[in-house]
Amino acid sequence: MASHPYISGAGNISQMIGFLRKNFPATVTSETVKKFGLASNNESYVINALQFIGVIDEEGKRTKKGQDAFVLGDDAFPSAFEGLVKEAYHDLFDLRGDDAWSLSKSELTSYFRTTDKTSEVIGGRQAGVFITFRALAGHEHPSDKPASTTTKPASAVKSKPAASKKMNASAVGVATKVSDQADKKEPRRDMALTVRIEINLPANGTQETYDAIFKSIKANLIND
Repeated sequence: MASHPYISGAGNISQMIGFLRKNFPATVTSETVKKFGLASNNESYVINALQFIGVIDEEGKRTKKGQDAFVLGDDAFPSAFEGLVKEAYHDLFDLRGDDAWSLSKSELTSYFRTTDKTSEVIGGRQAGVFITFRALAGHEHPSDKPASTTTKPASAVKSKPAASKKMNASAVGVATKVSDQADKKEPRRDMALTVRIEINLPANGTQETYDAIFKSIKANLIND
């Protein structure tokens, strides 16, 4: 069995400590954790972590050193909590000294796996609990923070279509102007006109009638 505490969501421990700093009851049990709506079905892991750092005893009763640390304000609390963490993880600090505060998660995972003979998953969760504790003790490591993404303001996003629209309008205006100038300078020479003429000849017409019709067409429509 692992000697160092672990849980799938170490943030639940941090939240629980936050609640206890506001109001630390004489006894804290899994039922207390459940009432705060934390670590569903994993309440016992939160209790185990609190017992490990000595703020509650094996029966869940509040300890004096836990009470003394949790009543301190934000300025003094990290230093007092640091003492609790160093005492609880004395094996790690005996080996690595104050460098333990800056070890990466992979390094911590390797340490807990080697010490407790745990799997990679459990070792990672043990590392997560220690990282949570060290952050509360004022030793948050830059690598512990999730990568932030930069989101452009909505105003900047909205301005792009307007700029694009303005540019397109200018481009159309220039293209039209160039086209107009080209039309003025060089008239088109490839225009053609096709005229179709239909002639209804009388069925009972004579040869003289037909000749007169074609003579009129030649004289009035066909250029010599």
